[in-house]
Amino acid sequence: MDAPPKKIVVDVRLLARGGTSGIPEYTRRLIDNVLATDRLNKYALFYPGFHKKPLPRSWALAPRCSVIDIPVPNKLLDISARFFKAPKFDHWLDADLVFSPHFNILALRKTPRVITFHDLSFLHHPRFFSRKQRFWHWLQHYKHQAESAQKIIAVSEFTKSDIVNLLGVPEEKINVVYSGIAETFRPQSGAERKNFKKTWRIDFPFILYLGTLEPRKNVEAVIRAFTIVKKQPALKNLRLIIDGRRGWLYKNILTEAQKSPYRDHIIFKRTIADRDRAALMDAAEVFVFPSFFEGFGFPPLEAQACGTPVIVSNRTSLLEVMGKSALYINPWRVTELAENIEYLLLNPEKHKLFADRGHRNARRFNWRKTANETLEIFRHA
Repeated sequence: MDAPPKKIVVDVRLLARGGTSGIPEYTRRLIDNVLATDRLNKYALFYPGFHKKPLPRSWALAPRCSVIDIPVPNKLLDISARFFKAPKFDHWLDADLVFSPHFNILALRKTPRVITFHDLSFLHHPRFFSRKQRFWHWLQHYKHQAESAQKIIAVSEFTKSDIVNLLGVPEEKINVVYSGIAETFRPQSGAERKNFKKTWRIDFPFILYLGTLEPRKNVEAVIRAFTIVKKQPALKNLRLIIDGRRGWLYKNILTEAQKSPYRDHIIFKRTIADRDRAALMDAAEVFVFPSFFEGFGFPPLEAQACGTPVIVSNRTSLLEVMGKSALYINPWRVTELAENIEYLLLNPEKHKLFADRGHRNARRFNWRKTANETLEIFRHA
């Protein structure tokens, strides 16, 4: 027998600042596909606060979807939920299920809740986070959230094992559901590539890093490796493009770039528009991502979907998500990163081999599949 329709409240407070990668990207893409796929349940998007970015217009226009917009600051809601366990939102939301795309704290009386956990990097490497960020994680009472949820979605097997081992959550309570890759990430046609390079004035080969500029991402190692690679006479025209939101301690990265004798060949972009990300990845010779910790890892998969070979660190979820489709390096060994960049750039057959492998690997990750698997969890919650 089919399950009866549910009223599902989705906590979308994390979209208030308008981020375009990571967890906000997960939330947007998943809701897009859930609303397009689900013909049964009703959805209410919980979006309180002031001075927030507008939600996609298509969500408000979708059948069986509404927005709960209350003029209460989110910081006040967090503090009230943490210290007073109030207000009990399900008392007046009349929800059958609450879904949280992240472990934002929420006080509930009895309604079952499904929470997505992306990673527990803040427990492994607290030094990679600012004091403000560490306070925010503490405020969310993440262990209690995990214990009280009826079901937990982990975005990788690695994250699932972390939840079990570090938070003591029973394994059977956790479902692994891989995130997807947007269809906009694809190899560009010859005309598209030519127009993009002309518009951006790119008439040189380049390696690319795309992600937040913060200590966890190990961007300084990318700059040091580039400095080594540039000493190769055959790679004298090579450039390095670094694109991403400026996060905590980003000035250390700028300082490292200034120290390089090839600083004039290091180009910083400040988070290009979504429509240009795929074209930038497609135009790159190699995509590098030597992150110390990832719960899933969108950027290297997006680069693979665009047909660009990828070098990643041999840490956390990246081994699981990349499989045999990428080159791996120890993130602490800059010379290893430099050697692998040279290996791809100076060996055209290996460059093509890993470009092809990566493109096939990226096809495994599809947002419609993610939405269907998530809906199945909703159905049984």
